[in-house]
Amino acid sequence: MHFIGIEAFRYDTSATQFGRFSNVLETFGIDLILGVGANEGQFGESLRASGYKGDIVSFEPLKLAHHNLLKISKRDPHWHVHPISAVGDRIGEVEVNVSENSVSSSILPMLSSHKQAAPKASYIGKETCDLITLDSVRSIYQVDAKSVLLKIDTQGYEWQVLDGANETISMARGVLIEMSLIPLYEGQKLWQDITHRLESEGFTLWALQPAFINPANGRTLQLDGLFFRL
Repeated sequence: MHFIGIEAFRYDTSATQFGRFSNVLETFGIDLILGVGANEGQFGESLRASGYKGDIVSFEPLKLAHHNLLKISKRDPHWHVHPISAVGDRIGEVEVNVSENSVSSSILPMLSSHKQAAPKASYIGKETCDLITLDSVRSIYQVDAKSVLLKIDTQGYEWQVLDGANETISMARGVLIEMSLIPLYEGQKLWQDITHRLESEGFTLWALQPAFINPANGRTLQLDGLFFRL
């Protein structure tokens, strides 16, 4: 996810992308964020830096990224990291394609459109891990939460995460999800499908933020979409 603002001078945090996002979380009373595809915890760190004080639960399938995620979160009693696992639409095992840049890793095969825009996103290996659904672990983490935001950053596997999260979605106040404008991974759903699905679940599109832009031609390839029940 790319709701991150970087400035080289003193600033009012409310004026940065993450500062604005934190203000939105406060507006909707979000007290628990379920982060699917946490990588090394960049999103959680930015949340804390912007003032979010609620609970965070992170899910990450890659061994090295998960190790670094644990190191970053261990001093934060309100940041919980689930054991190594991918999140999808069933329970079992799954093979994850590991990208050179780590953040582009995915269960799905990568298309040439992605490789051409970001050569360092190319796959360099594979890892096998447990596959779970959000609904299968929801009762562990949502016990005391009053207002939940689901954050999904799974590189083309968003639809499967939603398929395994029917109960979780029904109780969520908001969803922050990465959406592709063109196919980047084999078999993935695009932004129109995801937007329509979330709107049919009762969510309203609140904000959009470019997430992945082809540096060669300036074309936006992925957006982060923020949805809420109003």
